[in-house]
Amino acid sequence: MPVGAYAVVSDTGRRRRRNEDNYVVAPPLFAVADGMGGAQAGEVASRLAASALEGGDSNGVDGPERVDALIQEANRRIYDRASTDPTASGMGTTMTVALVQGMTVAIGHVGDSRAYLVRGEQMEQLTEDHSLVNELLKSGKLSEEEAQVHPQRSVITRAVGTDPDVDVDGFTIEAEEGDIFLICSDGLTDMVEDEEILELVAESRDDLDNAVKALVAAANRGGGEDNITAVAFRISAETAPSAEDTVAMPALDGDEPDEQTREYVEEEPEEEPRAEAVEAGPVARRVRLVLIVLVLLAIAAALVVWRLVL
Repeated sequence: MPVGAYAVVSDTGRRRRRNEDNYVVAPPLFAVADGMGGAQAGEVASRLAASALEGGDSNGVDGPERVDALIQEANRRIYDRASTDPTASGMGTTMTVALVQGMTVAIGHVGDSRAYLVRGEQMEQLTEDHSLVNELLKSGKLSEEEAQVHPQRSVITRAVGTDPDVDVDGFTIEAEEGDIFLICSDGLTDMVEDEEILELVAESRDDLDNAVKALVAAANRGGGEDNITAVAFRISAETAPSAEDTVAMPALDGDEPDEQTREYVEEEPEEEPRAEAVEAGPVARRVRLVLIVLVLLAIAAALVVWRLVL
């Protein structure tokens, strides 16, 4: 499998109370889903999307067909849930999925999360945003500068789970040794310009763990107005152990994660108890027993005195 190192960070950001992003890091499959909907429905939608990818069967197909089938299954699960649960009505999610097979990477995409390719000193946006602002931009009704600050830049025109069927953008990329693929939610790209994204990834090309941490930290410095998720993986003929084989990372830049972020942080394994602490256990129990006996004796003595006084 030509997937070398890979890493992921998902962060609540500075403005949101909950993290409605979800992701899949299960080489050779990688994905980001950014949920939308009232109450906690966005979180439910993105979680259903991730579970559809994790439990999906290939059904004998590969490449873009397999990615499309996985996204269609996610669409079915979310739409069925939204149709039967009034609290989840209208929920949906973006989905950007990458499947590595040999030196080919199949991409499936719905919404305004993004996939990028960093090759050498250049970065290319592989996916096209399914958003109102992008439609206005393509039609010439908005300039690049206006698009950056448009009040409806978060409005998407296509999502997974809002209709019985979904139109998936699917294609393949012929990868090269050393290529880095980045999948992220719009919480990153709305806060950090492409030039800075490329700079931060290039600076940590050999340490993707540090690269995704730096990207999320930059988005938070830029305002952190939305949840932020960044998944990165490198194409390599020799598979290297990932800096983080699991998922979410701890707090960035020395900040403590807020209460919602902690739900998405992988707990570190507890250290083995020290020998002296283990040996002290029985002693502590004996001390507690002695104290209990002394308290009982004191109560008994008080009762005797009380009766004598009477």
